[in-house]
Amino acid sequence: MKKFIMGLSVFGLLCSCNTSNQQTTNGDFKYLVDEFADIKIMRYQIPEWENLTLQQKEYLYYLGEAAKCGRDILADQNFKYNLTVRKTNEAILNSYNGNRETEEFKNFVTYAKRVFFSNGIHHHYAEDKFFPEITEAYFAELVRNSDASQLPLAENETVEEFLTFITPVIFDKDLYATRRSGEEDIIKNSATNFYKGDISKEEVEKFYDDMRVPNDATPISYGLNSQLVKENGKIYENVYKSGGLYGEAIDQIIFWLEKANAVAENDAQRNYTNHLINYYKTGDLNTWDEYNIAWVQDSVSTIDFVNGFIEDYGDPMGMKATWEAVVNFKDMEATKRAELISQNAQWFEDNSPVDERFKKKECKGVTAKGIIVTTLAGDCFPAPPIGINLPNADWIRKDYGSKSVTITNLMDAYDKAAQESPKSVLAEFAYSQEEIDLCKKYGSNADVVHTDLHECLGHGSGQLLPTTQPNSLKEYNSALEEARADLFGLYYCADPIMVELGIMPDMEAYKAAYANFIRNGIMSQLSRIELGKNVTESHMQDRKLISEWCYEKGMADNVIEKKIKDGKTYFVVNDYEKLRVLFGELLKEIQRIKSEGDYEAGKQLVETYAVKVDPVLHKEVKERYDALNLRPYGGFLNPEIVPVVKNGEVVDYEIKYAENFIDQMMEYGQKYATL
Repeated sequence: MKKFIMGLSVFGLLCSCNTSNQQTTNGDFKYLVDEFADIKIMRYQIPEWENLTLQQKEYLYYLGEAAKCGRDILADQNFKYNLTVRKTNEAILNSYNGNRETEEFKNFVTYAKRVFFSNGIHHHYAEDKFFPEITEAYFAELVRNSDASQLPLAENETVEEFLTFITPVIFDKDLYATRRSGEEDIIKNSATNFYKGDISKEEVEKFYDDMRVPNDATPISYGLNSQLVKENGKIYENVYKSGGLYGEAIDQIIFWLEKANAVAENDAQRNYTNHLINYYKTGDLNTWDEYNIAWVQDSVSTIDFVNGFIEDYGDPMGMKATWEAVVNFKDMEATKRAELISQNAQWFEDNSPVDERFKKKECKGVTAKGIIVTTLAGDCFPAPPIGINLPNADWIRKDYGSKSVTITNLMDAYDKAAQESPKSVLAEFAYSQEEIDLCKKYGSNADVVHTDLHECLGHGSGQLLPTTQPNSLKEYNSALEEARADLFGLYYCADPIMVELGIMPDMEAYKAAYANFIRNGIMSQLSRIELGKNVTESHMQDRKLISEWCYEKGMADNVIEKKIKDGKTYFVVNDYEKLRVLFGELLKEIQRIKSEGDYEAGKQLVETYAVKVDPVLHKEVKERYDALNLRPYGGFLNPEIVPVVKNGEVVDYEIKYAENFIDQMMEYGQKYATL
C-alpha cells in the first residue's frame, strides 16, 4: 500500500504562482524544472551518498538499472495501445522535419509530456483520457513528416494505414474514455489491459473463486501477476514471467538483479533476491509469497528495494497489480522517529477503537524507517508515493510483519520546490487567518506524522476473521483500505501519547492535520477532477469518503460547518475533539467491513460518500483553483548514477542530476525499451 502526498493540502499550501520559466532554488540546486498542463516536474537530491561504500553504490546502481528496465510494462498494463502512442510521439520528437516553433508543435510537445508523465493516454490520477490541443490534420502532418522507420508500424503497414488506426485512439473522446471505470460494467468500460476479450465481471469472479481453497490460512494473491484472457469461449491466465507475457522486460530485470546480487550487502539480501528472481522466472505466486516473507524479515540492511507487480489500485476488480520499483537506502535520522512509532505498535493496536475481535493479539515485525530513494520506476515514476507499507498479503503481515517507510528526500523536495505566496491553496480554501496560521505552523510536521502512522501502523493494523477471504471487498478494497489506514493515522495524531513520545510538539498540532484533511477531502481535491466526472482514484475516494461521512454524521453537533463568505464556500472544523470521535467510529466500521468481508456495507460506504460529486461545488472549486494558476500534480526526474572509470576499472559512482524532462524520457525510451 502507498500513501501519496495530498498536494492540495500540505505541499500545496505553500505552492507559488510560478510561471514556467521560474525555478525554485536551494543554493545552486534547482528543484522545480518544468511545468505543463496540471503538472510540475521537480528533482530530488540524494543526501549522504558520499557516506556509502563503493560496494553499496554499485549495488544501488545495478538495482536502479533493474528498475528502469520495467518501464514499458506499466505503460502496457495501463492500456494496450499506450506504447504505440508513446513510440509515435518519440518518433515525432526525434525526427519531425517541419517547423518546431509553432504553437501547434508546442502543444504537441505538451501532449507528449503528459503521455510520458502518466505512462499512457489517461490521466495518472483522475484516470480519464486526455487529448492533445492540436487538430487531427496537424497530427497527421506530424506523422507524415517524421521518419517512418522510427514509427511503430506493423509489418507491411503503411503510414496512412497507421494513421487510420492511431488517430481515433488518440482523439476519439468516446473510445477508451476511462482507464479504470466505476460504472456497472467495470471491465468493459475500463481501458486497462488486465483483461482481454469479451469477459465480464461475473466471469472474472467465478474464475478466481473456483481457484480458491476454502479456509486457506495462507492464500496466494490470485490473479496478481497475469492478464486474464477470454478466447474462443475459454478463459485462461497469461502470466507475467520470463518466457510469458512481458518476458522480454522481465529477462532484463532478472539480468540486473543477478548482477546486483553479486555485490549485495549480506546473505539476507541475496536470499530474498534469489526468491524474486525465481518468481520472475516461473510466475509462481507461492514463490512471490516466499520472497515477501524473506524480504520483510530483513530489517537491518542499509539498502533496500521494491521490484514487482505489487499494487492493485489500477485494476477495476482490485486484484491485478501494476509493476513498480523503488530503490533506496536508510535515512538514519528519520528512521529514529519511525522506529519510535513501530516500537509502540502493540499499544496502538490495543487502544484502537475497533472491535476486540478484529485486533491483533500480537503485532509482529512492524519495521519502520525513513528512506532516501535513489531510483523510481514503473507505477512510482514520475509521480511517486511518499510512504509505502508492504507486503500487501494480510496473512504475511499478520504472521511475519510488514515494512513501512517514509520517503524523506522526496518530501524534502516537495517542500523545497514550494514557496510561500499570497496565491496558495491554503489562503484560497481556508476560512480564516486563524486556520491559515495553524496550518502554516504545524501542517508540515503533522502531515509527516500522519504519513508515518498511516504506513507504519495503519495498513498493518487489524486482522481478518479466519473465514474471510482477502479479496472479499473486490473493487472497493483499495479505497476502503486507504481509508482505514488514513483513519488510523488521523485518530492517533490527536492522542496524547504522540506528545508524550516527543513525536508531536503539543496538543494543538494535530488540528492542522484535521483541518487540512477535511478541506482537501471535501473541496480542494475536486480541482483534480474534470467537470461532470466522478471520483475513481482510490486515494481520492478514501479522502472524500472520510470527509463527507464525518460532515454528515457531525451535522447535529456542527462538528464541520459549511460557511459562505464573499460568495465562496468553505468547510470549517468547529469541534476537533468530536471530529476525532467520528474518525474513531468510522475506523471501527471500516475495520469491521474488512475483517468480516462485508462487501455490501463496503459498497454502500464508497458509493454513498466517495464517488459522486456535487456539480455546483465542483464548478466553484475548479474556478477558484484555476484562478491561482497552480499545478496540482507533481512528479520527478530521476538522478543518474554514473560509474567513474579510471584505467578501465570502476573506482566510484557519482550522482548527476538531470535537468530536462523530455530529454530523460527520450533517453529512457531508447535505453530501456523492452517491449
